[in-house]
Amino acid sequence: MILSAVSSGFTRWRLAFLLIVAGALLGGCLYLAFGDGKKEAPATAESATVEEAIDDLHSQAAPADPEPALDDIYADIEAGRLDRAQQHVEALIARYPKFRLAHLIRGDLLLARVRPIAALGAAEGVPAEKLEDLRAEALARLSGHRNKPAQDSVPRYLLKMRDDQHYAIVIDTTKSRLYLFRNDAGQARLEGDYYLTQGKLGAEKFAEGDKRTPIGAYYITSWLPPEKLPDLYGDGAFPLNYPNEWDKRRGRGGSGIWLHGTPAATYSRPPKASDGCVVLSNPDFEQVRQKVQVGLTPVIISGNVEWVSPADLRKESGEVQRAIETWRADWESRDSERYLSHYASSFESNSQNYAAFAAQKRAVNKGKSWIRVRLNQLSVFRAPGTEPLVVVTFEQIYESNNLSNTMIKRQYWQQEKGVWKIIYEGKA
Repeated sequence: MILSAVSSGFTRWRLAFLLIVAGALLGGCLYLAFGDGKKEAPATAESATVEEAIDDLHSQAAPADPEPALDDIYADIEAGRLDRAQQHVEALIARYPKFRLAHLIRGDLLLARVRPIAALGAAEGVPAEKLEDLRAEALARLSGHRNKPAQDSVPRYLLKMRDDQHYAIVIDTTKSRLYLFRNDAGQARLEGDYYLTQGKLGAEKFAEGDKRTPIGAYYITSWLPPEKLPDLYGDGAFPLNYPNEWDKRRGRGGSGIWLHGTPAATYSRPPKASDGCVVLSNPDFEQVRQKVQVGLTPVIISGNVEWVSPADLRKESGEVQRAIETWRADWESRDSERYLSHYASSFESNSQNYAAFAAQKRAVNKGKSWIRVRLNQLSVFRAPGTEPLVVVTFEQIYESNNLSNTMIKRQYWQQEKGVWKIIYEGKA
């Protein structure tokens, strides 16, 4: 009777574990083989030892990624292989001693041997809030691991990376996932993806202290080493340029949005636990840190990343770049009205509105006998959201009969009735 009760209890726990951790994976496309009243599959001579499981874990391609091991544990539990699941989780803890989710699963596996349990996180005395956080992390990690983007798809936002822009970061707050893309001769190629933590109240930051992570297209502005930071920030931090000019126009406030590591006492944090920053485990942060270029690396934060084919991305990129080139050529033409036709009526540049800007440009053009404009190191990134908006950055080399200068310029272009118009420009 005791053995039967324990077996029945483990079956109920396995059901709860699968429903909580895997029920939403692949949109319900998994075939879950449980609930048939069968006893757990017994251990066999082929079952791996803990040492063998550790060897398997160390041989995995992604050294700082525990998710393949979690997936193996999930598969063992799904199949009722209690002993093998415990061997895998012991190996995971041996490699990541501060990984709280792994400790939770280990505790349940041990408890299932002695008494019936019916839910993930059955140990007594654990606060309900912490259990929910760990369940959410389990779901986010396994969902991210199993639902990789299609190999032939790219984020809609990476329209053009400049030649010396080696990497770009794209974040999906709904999936708690950071994607790292490498610039391969102009083609964005996925190099890695990582579980992340965002603001306690989710995304769509609007005001100081709202505990939310912003949505938009940003740049990393500086590097803060760990020795200059409290332990909260882990192995360092990269501040972002939030709020950017578009955020300010939309009335969005707040500051201090960083990409940073995790406190030393833990391996990772729950999916929603920061004050608005994007947080990675320290091993993952170190992998990303090595790729980041301060002032160059874009960080696109989306509520739900749009994935498109490379052909569709090239088409949209071409449309935007043609608009930019027409703007440049019309500036050289010294035809003020053609030039100004590229600016939206809602245009603002620092303290100038469209009317003041247009008056100034008409007056300046009267003194020009010739103008030459060259654009180098062009990058174009689409901002997430329902409004068609792109962030354009380039080196502008301006020459004329009475003035020459060079600057790094940033523009925001928005589509109005199908036509791209400039709504902001200024120094980057």
